[in-house]
Amino acid sequence: MQAALSNRAAPDAATDSGHTRYARCIKASKRVRWDIDADVIRGRDFDYGKTFLPAGLSKADELAMLSPAERRLLSQVQGRTYAYMFGLVERFIGAKVLQLSGQHWLGDQVALEALVRFSDEELKHQELFRRLEALMDARMPPGYTKVAEPNAVARAVLDKRTWAVLALICHIELFVQQHYEQSIGPSEDLCPLWKDVFMYHWREECQHAILDELEWTAENARITDAERDAAVDDLIALVGAVDGILQAQAVADTEYFLAMTGRGNDEPVRAAVGATVLRAYRWQYIVSGVQHPHFGRLLSSMTTAAQMQRIADALSPILSG
Repeated sequence: MQAALSNRAAPDAATDSGHTRYARCIKASKRVRWDIDADVIRGRDFDYGKTFLPAGLSKADELAMLSPAERRLLSQVQGRTYAYMFGLVERFIGAKVLQLSGQHWLGDQVALEALVRFSDEELKHQELFRRLEALMDARMPPGYTKVAEPNAVARAVLDKRTWAVLALICHIELFVQQHYEQSIGPSEDLCPLWKDVFMYHWREECQHAILDELEWTAENARITDAERDAAVDDLIALVGAVDGILQAQAVADTEYFLAMTGRGNDEPVRAAVGATVLRAYRWQYIVSGVQHPHFGRLLSSMTTAAQMQRIADALSPILSG
């Protein structure tokens, strides 16, 4: 499945021109287009008797000291954060893609249309995740905390060099596909609405990964070696910033879960849940992306061995944590 995923996300550039790939993304966008109310939500609410985030992503099944009901609840807390995090990152993704579209205003109009569609879909995804948060906030106990504000994060990300931002975005779009195809899609016991949300999200993210790659490789060809070396440092800083958000959100989600279960005074449970949630979040938002074979091929093709070693050194505490 992994090979098929990589092949679909990134056709061979030697046999498939950039113009053709932009056109194929437009065709795919038209084919899979969906509406939040008519196709996704359809008047439904979440089923809290079901799992949200599957165990392959949440790691909840590794917590043997929790009851099945508690593990299901932890999957729902993590599922709420999963939706929140996508809404968060799509704020800067949409803004960056709109910015990049300016390079095509008076050039390839097919590329321009592809990026405009990309931006429109990202705005729709943000609205979808806001709608989901409202649904969950109405039914889940008070006390859930979102540790980062989307506009503040977007400003910080967009302040970095374009090469680094596109590397981060490409990494995100690739792990979106991997999560759905390897964990969410095959799971049969998930809340139907929650699963449908990420099925429809995945359908539009598939072509986004192609556009990310096209724009990233084009930016790589435009910049100098010195600019690229500085951009590698920016990418390392961005990954570190993401990890900082994950660490804070893991603490907040652990406390929220413990408050709901009444196990806040059980220190062994607190320690185990906290460590597992952080490891799950690092896997979801960093590790699964950087270990994606296609992302690794792209990154290594644009960097030197010394630059790759700098990246590996920076990632080492996260990968081993």
